[in-house]
Amino acid sequence: ELIVKLQQHKELDIDKEPRQKLLRISAATIDRLLLKERKKLRIKNRSRTKPGTLLKHQIPIRTFSEWDEGKPGFMEIDLVGHEGGDASGEYIQSLNCVDVCTGWTETFAVRNKAQIWVFGGIEDMRVRLPFDLLGIDSDNGSEFINDHLFRFCKKEEITFTRSRAYRKNDSCHVEQKNYTAVRQYVGYFRYDTEEELKVMNELYRNLSFYLNYFHPVMKLKSKERIGSRVKKRYDIPGTPYQRVLESPEVPDQYKEKIKQVYAGLNPAELHREITRLQNKLLKITLTKKEKRNLSIKKCSSIKTQAETCNY
Repeated sequence: ELIVKLQQHKELDIDKEPRQKLLRISAATIDRLLLKERKKLRIKNRSRTKPGTLLKHQIPIRTFSEWDEGKPGFMEIDLVGHEGGDASGEYIQSLNCVDVCTGWTETFAVRNKAQIWVFGGIEDMRVRLPFDLLGIDSDNGSEFINDHLFRFCKKEEITFTRSRAYRKNDSCHVEQKNYTAVRQYVGYFRYDTEEELKVMNELYRNLSFYLNYFHPVMKLKSKERIGSRVKKRYDIPGTPYQRVLESPEVPDQYKEKIKQVYAGLNPAELHREITRLQNKLLKITLTKKEKRNLSIKKCSSIKTQAETCNY
């Protein structure tokens, strides 16, 4: 479908033979061919989520097998910290929200872990979704487990659950997207300024269109254990946009709205805009880092001069 869309916007001029090969190649073959290159780029990071205790007894625990995945609207949410290896002070967090049924993903940059910013991001997510928000599942951090969000979910009749501590597989959908929808596009630098926050949110808005309308995802249908091995079966890959259209649970007015959005989207132009914003964010970050290094050197030089004079 992506090739058809690119040809429609005159972004791709391709002969018949390579076009047929591109349409025929499987995702598994692409992954196998790119495996060595992806290993070179892999970076690991540590989670800095601190478990909260407020209202835990009122918010039920949900494991990965307990939600009905056949109905859009049940979202796994998580925060990704952008401390860049320096956890001191405040820094920007990415609020990542993933629908379990369709894979629809919305991401927002917030100033810090404060409840007011996280709750604001959840409200924005609810407005952007092409279906009704029916449930939220979070980790045990105090930015989610708080009275404000609990009362909001109760009032709006939104199911609110939490995963088990230190069991990432309970939130496997959002944990996977923390890399593919966040780290892969903004990296591991420290972001802590208003300018960076603004650029990141602009980037995430374009990324929402790009990932939800043009990136297919596969969903696990079944698992069968055969001796010491587990055999997995997946469904046919489809974009979150396609999965929303196929769902009988989504009202027609929502479907018509996203069809109109899709008709006006050019994936190549979206990719160019994402790259431009990535470069802009990188430039801001490197300039900030350079200024901080100069400031540290200057302070160090003044300190050395003062010590010399005292001597």
